[in-house]
Amino acid sequence: MTTELLMLALSVVLGFVHIIASAIATTAQYGSKWNIGARDEQMPPLAPIAGRLQRALQNFLETFPLFAVVVLIADAVNRHTPMAVWGSQLYFVARVLYLPLYVAGIPVARTVVWIAASLGIFMILIALF
Repeated sequence: MTTELLMLALSVVLGFVHIIASAIATTAQYGSKWNIGARDEQMPPLAPIAGRLQRALQNFLETFPLFAVVVLIADAVNRHTPMAVWGSQLYFVARVLYLPLYVAGIPVARTVVWIAASLGIFMILIALF
C-alpha cells in the first residue's frame, strides 16, 4: 500500500471518529429516544461542544471527497511523487489536529490547520500535472 492510500484509509477512520464523537455529543443532549426516532421534531440548538463537533464533521465531509479523489487519481496514474506523499500526509495530520482545535473553540489556529489540510490536497493535485 502506498503512503497516499494509507493516509486515505486513515482518513476514513478519522471520518468515523468525527461521526461517532458528534453522535455521542448530540445524543447526550437530545437523548437516546431522539437518536433512535425519526428525528422529525424541531430540536433546540446544540450546546457549544456538540455544535462544534457537528460543524467539524460537516467540514470534514466537505474536504474528504476532494482528498479521496486526488489520492485515487494519483494512484490510478501511478504518480507517487514526494509532493503527493507529503500532501497526503499533510492533509491527514492537519485533519487530525483540526478536530480538537475546533472542539476547543480555538479559531485562528483552527483556520491555519484547515488551510494546511487544503494545501495538502492542492499538493497532490499539483503532483498529477
